[in-house]
Amino acid sequence: MTPSAAATRTPRGRVLAWGMWDWGSAAFNAVIVTFVFSVYLTDSVGADLDGPLSAATWLSISVAVAGLVIALTAPVMGQRADRGGRRRRSLAIWTYATVLLTALMFLVDADAPYPWFFIGLALLAIGSITFEFAEVSYFAMLRQVSTPATVGRVSGFGWAMGYFGGIFLLLGAFLGFIAGDGPDRGLLGITTDGGMNVRLVCLLAAVWFAIFALPVLRAVPEHRPAAARGAVGEVDDDDPGFLASYRILWADLKRLWQRDPRTVKFLIASAIFRDGLAGVFTFGAILAVTVYGLAPGDVLIFGVAANVVAALGAAAAGLVDDKVGPKVVIIGSLVAMIATMTVLLFVDGPAKFWVFGLLMCLFVGPAQSASRSFLARLAPAGSDGQMFGLYATTGRAVSFLAPALFGLFTWAFATDRAGIAGIGLVLLVGLLLLLPVRTPTRAEAASSWADARD
Repeated sequence: MTPSAAATRTPRGRVLAWGMWDWGSAAFNAVIVTFVFSVYLTDSVGADLDGPLSAATWLSISVAVAGLVIALTAPVMGQRADRGGRRRRSLAIWTYATVLLTALMFLVDADAPYPWFFIGLALLAIGSITFEFAEVSYFAMLRQVSTPATVGRVSGFGWAMGYFGGIFLLLGAFLGFIAGDGPDRGLLGITTDGGMNVRLVCLLAAVWFAIFALPVLRAVPEHRPAAARGAVGEVDDDDPGFLASYRILWADLKRLWQRDPRTVKFLIASAIFRDGLAGVFTFGAILAVTVYGLAPGDVLIFGVAANVVAALGAAAAGLVDDKVGPKVVIIGSLVAMIATMTVLLFVDGPAKFWVFGLLMCLFVGPAQSASRSFLARLAPAGSDGQMFGLYATTGRAVSFLAPALFGLFTWAFATDRAGIAGIGLVLLVGLLLLLPVRTPTRAEAASSWADARD
């Protein structure tokens, strides 16, 4: 297949179905990790913990441990799904494992902080692992639903769908279960005893994700096994065994370095700055309450506004990405975020957090979207699944950095505010590593597109 053939327009229904997974995944990213369940754990369930570590520090530890587990197991998950032609099946298995863990969070009772606080941390950490495994296969589908001329827009569309999905779900959760004062909350009048109103939000999130994950599983066909396409790893055995997969992974990385070192350099740089981006959402809501004085209920309102701003930024950046390239978008976004975080270190009060917090969110979506499209342009022919598996899993391989530095800075300076500097440092390191990586040309991208869409 020629590069021009590879540029054939993707059916809009397939693109929409692919984007619906992003829409549904907001149930875990926005509700569980960022704005509802993590805040519930630290502000309610773990509010009166005994011992030298705060609930926020315990949260950072659990997230860091999850990152280390992913670093040891996830790098081969995408490779094995890619080689065996099981990308769609892998996406289904790990998506619905995340749905189940999300539903189990309903059991975390605020009136019995021990052991439920630590059970909640475990569910959150394990869910982070299964969710990332699902993203390995989901990200690998990007070149199946885009062309070299539209990959920026399609990637931006996916991120925007995720943010808008978060908006709708957060609004429904806030109005139906959390808004108001007193023992009964929301339009549904749900009791706050034992955190019941928040726990029901977890069930809502599980159902939401379960429903909106279905379209991509029906509309996007299974890919051919990587071994059948002659991908990066030239190993005949479709299922070499889990431990042997690490040997294959290492061999593939060495081949990548020999063929095009910038691929490996980009994977390293993006892994680091994407961990910083994840840290912004993981700890942003917690800082809003503990440092800037937002009421827990107002955090959801901020979450809605943050998702609107991030969605608009991601959608707009997709158009810029296709015109000037993804590297410009990423660098501009990271510089703006680091500058905004520096300001946040020195300001106080809810009003200033609203202004500068939303300004920072404006650049999170573009950095995420452009990073994904950068690798889509860079991936060698026939190796899109392997590359996106490496992209997602290398990101999680260093996912302990932002939580660890957040926890280190909060412990060293005895204030949660200092954690902002820890996250900013991660973004800065990723930015510096990205600067020397050359953006692939349109011709380079087009020449490797055909096999990814077979």
